Amino acid sequence: MAAAAQFSGCQARPLPTADGFLRWEQVKPTLRQRGKIGLRTPPRAETGLIELENTGNMWGGAVYPQEIADEICDGAHELGLPVHLDGARIFNAATVLGQPVAAITKKFDSVMFCLSKGLGAPVGSMLVGSREFIDEAHRVRKALGGGMRQAGILAAAGLIALEKHPARLPEDHANARFLAAGLARIRGIQIDPAKAPTNILIVDIGQTGMDATEFSRKLAERGILANGVNAHTMRFVTHLDVNRAGCERAFRAVEEICVHLGHPIHNSKAETRN
Repeated sequence: MAAAAQFSGCQARPLPTADGFLRWEQVKPTLRQRGKIGLRTPPRAETGLIELENTGNMWGGAVYPQEIADEICDGAHELGLPVHLDGARIFNAATVLGQPVAAITKKFDSVMFCLSKGLGAPVGSMLVGSREFIDEAHRVRKALGGGMRQAGILAAAGLIALEKHPARLPEDHANARFLAAGLARIRGIQIDPAKAPTNILIVDIGQTGMDATEFSRKLAERGILANGVNAHTMRFVTHLDVNRAGCERAFRAVEEICVHLGHPIHNSKAETRN
């Protein structure tokens, strides 16, 4: 939506990765800082911020190895650059790493995380940073028309999400692994269960002969809601409202769709592996 450029005059420079994780040796050559690194002529905008995402949404909920995230933070700070974490699902990452969220985010200058999604609140996200940073964030939010009155009920739900629901995130992860293992057995469906560490499954349906729009429609006809992320890729997410029986229903719905397309039911490799 070009929101950063529209509201802040900032230019984002996305960097491709092979596995969903940026590394400092990849980030450093792209930095542009007048008098410090990379920027010798004025036509290039200077780097003002580095941003990471944990877990990686379109990488199947991949969890940043802590040493990689720490190295980026340390390298950026040596150059005087702040690092922001899009931690919408950082509690999922902390569950996998077996560490408190505070420990795995301590080197970041600012962190955003969702109270909804895995934590199960009806709505809401939080922004964390220094007192000075939060004061400025309040000012910008007000300038953009943000802020809510009578938000106490939502805040109460957010407190419950923070205090109670991190402990049950392993259930979401186990359900995702169960679903991934079932999907991997279906002919025409491509997913590696070993690359599903948290609660997001990115599934290749290209060999079914259908596009994601048609596949989503057929799932919806069977009471399963999942969306495509491109023409031949579907995204499934397990969460507070999806139990093991729901995962079983989803797997059976996909199996039924593929059978109706004339595919043999099971992948031979997956059958042997199981």
